[in-house]
Amino acid sequence: MEKTAVIILNWNGAQMLRTYLPSVIAHTKSAEIIVADNGSTDDSLEVLRKEFPSVKTIVLNTNYGFAEGYNKAIEQVDSEYVVLLNSDVEVTEGWLIPLLDYLEAHSEVAAVQPKIRAWRERDRFEHAGAAGGYLSWLGYPYCRGRRFGRVEQDHGQYDTIAEIDWTTGACMCARTSVYKECGGLDAAFFAHMEEIDLCWRMRNKGWKLACVPQSVVYHLGGGSLSYDNPRKTFLNFRNNLLMIYKNRRFPWIVLTLRLFLDYAAAVMFLVTGKKGSAKAVLDARKEYKRMRKNYK
Repeated sequence: MEKTAVIILNWNGAQMLRTYLPSVIAHTKSAEIIVADNGSTDDSLEVLRKEFPSVKTIVLNTNYGFAEGYNKAIEQVDSEYVVLLNSDVEVTEGWLIPLLDYLEAHSEVAAVQPKIRAWRERDRFEHAGAAGGYLSWLGYPYCRGRRFGRVEQDHGQYDTIAEIDWTTGACMCARTSVYKECGGLDAAFFAHMEEIDLCWRMRNKGWKLACVPQSVVYHLGGGSLSYDNPRKTFLNFRNNLLMIYKNRRFPWIVLTLRLFLDYAAAVMFLVTGKKGSAKAVLDARKEYKRMRKNYK
């Protein structure tokens, strides 16, 4: 059994596997590479069998979503460390070594991430994780190298290792025992912000998180839903509210302010012609109210 398992969750991504999996195979040493297939209906499994026979496959019987799909896969893994790696990530030579070395040297750290650059604009940070994630006091996530929709060019300005609030799910290297101890990703989230919620739970239990920019990967991003897709807007707004409700002490001041800010966002979407996104914000608030009774 390898000490580290790199798990790629796949759903109908045969072409993604052909594009990005070769780099993972070429540059990942002393770790088991696993593709967890999330109930694909395309030829993903055939592609894996014929073109990537060295890669272990976990076959899930339906699409459980990002969160529960990873939980189901990690249930079947006994390695000390587990890497959650998006199927649209290209890794670089030696990418895994700095991440594992840092975890080995810092027993108080539960999870780390690399520096993440954009696959298409390779001198820029990528939106999903950039050089490590933080949360504003209102619960809005941002990153070193990205605020809201604006990403910076990478000039080495964030090449220091830094303690962060959350690691991106595009490439998260975590202690398997801590992942399981903290309950894994919240399946009710389905997708989006589930890794931030998990990281918040880790920090509430006293664990630390870090970005180790000596490791670099390239992320395509938007592989499942585009950034302006109303479904993505719905999941981001709903899950962000649930995350605050679950993890923040005395959340009501923030949630009251967010009520006004969310309605303001809906109005902004409406006046800019994005009716679907405006409706998604309102639907997200309704769903949040319905779901929050399921949490302490």
